[in-house]
Amino acid sequence: MKIDGNKLKQAREAAGLTQQQLAEKAGIQVGTLSRLENGRQDNPHGSTIGAIAAALGVTRQDLMPDA
Repeated sequence: MKIDGNKLKQAREAAGLTQQQLAEKAGIQVGTLSRLENGRQDNPHGSTIGAIAAALGVTRQDLMPDA
């Protein structure tokens, strides 16, 4: 699975969360979140995407690249 770093960052900022806050809420490392937002990590585990989406109150599809 791929994740669109720009969409992730926009959703995080729209939720009013810092990277640290979102990472804690999603139960992931802040470094992982940073790499995802910056496009430096490809193919994150599906559970990671699910945890981030749930923490942001969006769907996984909302974080995926446009087809």
